[in-house]
Amino acid sequence: MKRPEDSALPPPALAAAATPAPALADIGFACLGEGCSPGQGAEADWLLGRRERLGAPGVADRDGRAEVEGRARAALARWLRDPPAADHALHALARHERLALAETMAIALARASELEPMAARALIWLQHPVGETRPTLGLLARLCEALGEPAALAALAGGGAQAHGLIQLAPEDRPLCERSVRLALPIVLALEGREGCFAGVELRTDGLPALAPSALEAARRHAAGLARDDGGARVLVIRAALEREARAAATRVAEALGARPAFITGAPPPGLGPWLWLRRRLPVLCIRTAPGDHHRLPEIAGHRGPLLVASGSDGGFEADGAITQWRLPVPPVTERTQLWRGSLGDVLAPAALERLARTHRHGAGRIVELAQAARSAAARAGEAVDGRHVGAVARSGVGAELGALAELLDEDIADDALVLVPALREALDALLVRCRLRDTLADALGCAARTRYRPGVRALFVGPSGTGKTLAASWVATRLGLPLFRVDLASITSKYIGETEKNLSELFARAGDAEVVLLFDEADSLFGKRTDVKDANDRFANQQTNYLLQRIESHEGIVVLTSNSRARFDPAFTRRLDAILDFPAPGPEERRTLWLAHLGDAHTLDAAALNRIAAACDLAGGDIRNVVLAAAARAHGHDRRIGEADLLAALAAEYRKLGKPLPTGADAHPSRTDDKEPRP
Repeated sequence: MKRPEDSALPPPALAAAATPAPALADIGFACLGEGCSPGQGAEADWLLGRRERLGAPGVADRDGRAEVEGRARAALARWLRDPPAADHALHALARHERLALAETMAIALARASELEPMAARALIWLQHPVGETRPTLGLLARLCEALGEPAALAALAGGGAQAHGLIQLAPEDRPLCERSVRLALPIVLALEGREGCFAGVELRTDGLPALAPSALEAARRHAAGLARDDGGARVLVIRAALEREARAAATRVAEALGARPAFITGAPPPGLGPWLWLRRRLPVLCIRTAPGDHHRLPEIAGHRGPLLVASGSDGGFEADGAITQWRLPVPPVTERTQLWRGSLGDVLAPAALERLARTHRHGAGRIVELAQAARSAAARAGEAVDGRHVGAVARSGVGAELGALAELLDEDIADDALVLVPALREALDALLVRCRLRDTLADALGCAARTRYRPGVRALFVGPSGTGKTLAASWVATRLGLPLFRVDLASITSKYIGETEKNLSELFARAGDAEVVLLFDEADSLFGKRTDVKDANDRFANQQTNYLLQRIESHEGIVVLTSNSRARFDPAFTRRLDAILDFPAPGPEERRTLWLAHLGDAHTLDAAALNRIAAACDLAGGDIRNVVLAAAARAHGHDRRIGEADLLAALAAEYRKLGKPLPTGADAHPSRTDDKEPRP
């Protein structure tokens, strides 16, 4: 990044004066030591050595002082034209910041006091009885007056060096003339050409994820826009699902501008602006905002270049000038394949890498995160990493943190565990296809279909309680290799106006960033019908429903809602759904399959008994699960496998829970109370 004032700096003198210019600190100390004589101590001898560098006499009379001041002024003029190599950074900084002589000299002496022990001792000796190791404003005022620059106190107290944090005046309780000039350590190191860092500022870029080619090209375009000096936007907000990805994008923008990034968390420290210029760094404010937050970007005193902001998906920002927004999109499948190859290496075949890219719709940062977790899981198992490990860590919710807003349901559901009628099975298979193709579904379609297309999928599962709606949602997530989160409605809803919408906004934002499947059980409590406005409560309830309708339509993830009745939903919501699947109560054949799926091999019932119970007992899958668990507990208490009597006793208890009598025909042998076969 080109420094604004570099073009104004004079080129190195080809025909320099016979005597090279001494360092600015030496000029100042030589002038301050005008009254020194040999034998006054080590400090005086050191100051006399500074005078000798000017070629001044070692006497302390009036003529000697005048000659010292004259030689100091001549040396200062040479320094301003052609500084020594050790002062090149200070000279350039003084021109860039348009510093007065008093400010430049203050920096030079304060820098010397930090780096040279004898300079600090000389300052203590010169400023007795104040005894300060750093130059005071009174000492600097006297020095500048000797160099022909009056009004030094005003320049130091109200100039740009103090305003930009280059110098700090302390302590505040002392008179102005007794306050000392201090430099932040990163400024001292930067003037020496060395790397230093403020607290709350990070410089490392190793470990940041590699970006997709399309993101790299976008970074170059944004850098070109920031480099234009036509009054355009100088602030670029980079939004990404993960902060590491936003930092990686900011790094690429900075590199395209010929600079390196400095990641700033918290308030910018004093002196940061000049330090950024000295180290050719571009500031990157790392700010995480919640939905609905509005953040005023802090001003970095002394920084006149572009400003980058690395942020998440939510919140707004405000600055004095225009702000450009860059939201990192999810890369296309071809680029995701490259990112997976870069994260996993060549251990997977090209076809397997492409399957990963199609299955997991993630950005660069999330791909790196999942790949690292998959390699760790494979190492623990003593296996070579493959797609199974990636799917397992993704299903376990690695990096997908929704806080208290939702509960992770990470149990994998096998095909045999889901007993459905054929038509419903076909509908679920079609939903799976829609979810897998959602990223590229509209690519080959007409412009009307591509316009405003979002890759989100919204499905409603409707049916009586216990018919497998939640289980089917887990099965879908298992087949997709995505984590399933069940929304905690108690954490979402709030009696305070606007809080429910804020919680939902945060939920959808986190879910979209992490690429998860959201499950709203009993969703009609949130997505219910709008009502006629009779009071304020009706108005706010309708506002909440309106917000939900808009938010779920713009969500780019997968959402599954369950309910016992379709009639409870607002009619406008139906249009926003991609699929509505009816879960009917199971028939006799499905019930028999459900009994077998739950009982497994741990029973002694014959086919006739199972057929009779399946035909007579009109129960849903959830009720059958309850009966089998209760029968298993009863059989375990008698140390045997589940028998017919155990099952009938559990059936009777379940029907009592439901407030119904045990159906006629369920028990063909009412006199039987126990099965005698012991558990093997």
